[in-house]
Amino acid sequence: MTLTQARRRIVACRRCPELRRYCAEIARARKREFAGDTYWGKPVPSTGPKDARLLIVGLAPAAHGGNRTGRMFTGDGSAAWLAPALYETGFATQPTSQRRGDGFELVDAFMTAAIRCAPPKNKPTPRQIANCAMHMRAELALLNDVRVVVGLGKIGFDIAYDRLRERGYGAGTRGRPRFAHGAEYTLHATGKTTLALIGSYHPSRQNTNTGKLTAAMLRAIFARARDLLATNRRAA
Repeated sequence: MTLTQARRRIVACRRCPELRRYCAEIARARKREFAGDTYWGKPVPSTGPKDARLLIVGLAPAAHGGNRTGRMFTGDGSAAWLAPALYETGFATQPTSQRRGDGFELVDAFMTAAIRCAPPKNKPTPRQIANCAMHMRAELALLNDVRVVVGLGKIGFDIAYDRLRERGYGAGTRGRPRFAHGAEYTLHATGKTTLALIGSYHPSRQNTNTGKLTAAMLRAIFARARDLLATNRRAA
């Protein structure tokens, strides 16, 4: 399977009919702020190049963000925080991510999520997460150059670890990695390059509006990822 095929399979996925109905209803009703927009209203594919060395794992598309624009972390409050952090650390072409075709592209970074449909109240069920796991498995099978993984929020962090564990990573880890902002783990795998797994608070309004996550804190996560990639390159 190619990356293009994997993304097409995501968009066509119907493994969770209830989520397809929910996303379609959001697209039909729309938010007053976006009443003139044509919503995507389908599963949202990953974004970023196949040879990316940084993997970013989020939770799910936002109902009026990715579910509206068709691109992850685009056109919502989380994007307004994440895009500048990525741009300032060299992982994006510009500091804004508002809509497809706006010039925002990831640089040496690949963005995916635990599930690809917007879930009600941003809370996917365990069954929905399990149904969607096949898509990240297909992506990881193609991403041979990843060296650093950033999990946004506890679910993104845990799912990233679960999928990496399936690929043999985590041999040197004592117990299951515990999520915390800035938590960093080295994951080993027999015959494979070592990976770094970093936790970050999710740039949701629940975190940014309360001051739990600041712009400086988020930027520091990706600055650390940049430093780790530079160290990895020198070691190679």
